[in-house]
Amino acid sequence: MLENYIKLLTYIVLGIAGSSLLIQMVYYWVVFSRVAFFRSKKGTLNHDNFPPVSIVISARNEYLNLERNLPLLFSQDYPDFEVVVVNDCSDDGSEEMLTDMARKEPKLKLVHIRQSLNFFQGKKFPLSIGIKSAKSEFLLLTDADCAPTSNQWIRSMVSTYHEKTEIVLGYGPYQKKAGLLNLLIRFDTLHIGMQYLSYALAGAPYMGVGRNLSYRKSLFLKNKGFTSHYNISSGDDDLFVAKVAKKKNTRIVIHEDSRTYSVPSKNIASWIWQKRRHLSTGKYYSVGMKFRLGLYNLVQFTFYAACAGLFFLPIHFVFPTAMLGFRLINQYIIFGASSKRLGEKSLWLIAPFAELFFMFFNPIIVFSNIFSKSVRWK
Repeated sequence: MLENYIKLLTYIVLGIAGSSLLIQMVYYWVVFSRVAFFRSKKGTLNHDNFPPVSIVISARNEYLNLERNLPLLFSQDYPDFEVVVVNDCSDDGSEEMLTDMARKEPKLKLVHIRQSLNFFQGKKFPLSIGIKSAKSEFLLLTDADCAPTSNQWIRSMVSTYHEKTEIVLGYGPYQKKAGLLNLLIRFDTLHIGMQYLSYALAGAPYMGVGRNLSYRKSLFLKNKGFTSHYNISSGDDDLFVAKVAKKKNTRIVIHEDSRTYSVPSKNIASWIWQKRRHLSTGKYYSVGMKFRLGLYNLVQFTFYAACAGLFFLPIHFVFPTAMLGFRLINQYIIFGASSKRLGEKSLWLIAPFAELFFMFFNPIIVFSNIFSKSVRWK
């Protein structure tokens, strides 16, 4: 009798491992392959006369980043653009530095918020002020600590627009530094990028990143900006995109010239704080998207758990070993091609190990958000 139960358990665990593997192959080859083998296409706007563009940055106590990165924006090879910087209650000398810079640089437009509005959380309010102050229909959003890869950043982002395009999703990786923490941060960014860019290509856009995002000002005003989620500290990028992005009005761009690189967290505590803030918006996604993202995370866990269990059950070790090997080959193909497309050529090598880490790390962060106070912007 016991032997029959063990045999039944073996079949059940084998079935879980097999079905989990099959579902993961669907994610790899139906979803993620869209970015892995993506070929950039130019938009169809009349770019003989490029439209005016407004770059909008909300900054609080970002003196050094603004001083370093604003000149990179001013030197962009683009005929007509402005840089709108919203100085949000900074007390580090940013206002004086920006005021002095504006005297020398006509492209710089300053908006100063000198009184804190405690009933608004995060950067949505200052960002809204900046967007409404922008003179152009085409907006480019980035952060003070972000640096474009070249002087073709604006041109690369804007050239992606089609007549019906209202949103362009860009990719914003982090700078490469020494150490394990930097590897994890960059892999996490790559993995998230593979997901939101692939789903956009599949006709189901659900987020963008505020480090590198473009949309039309009229879209922002028509949808009343961030008013539907002002009470949430994060979400100026993902929740807004989830609300307004559709299959036909959203495009992506991942060309090297279109990227902006950000400064990564220097210690684990600041990275955990950042992860908590980013993951705090997931519960506000649509039911369908939460199911897709949740199922992907679930089958990762059930596959590894089932394969581990098979090594202790009366079945030849070739079965779990073959499934693990088959998955690893496919993972390396998709992650390798995606890494190349997104400018992270070596990160695919750590995919199996980093995946195992985030299988446990991300749920811990999510649960910590449930049982602790909300995380503010700064």
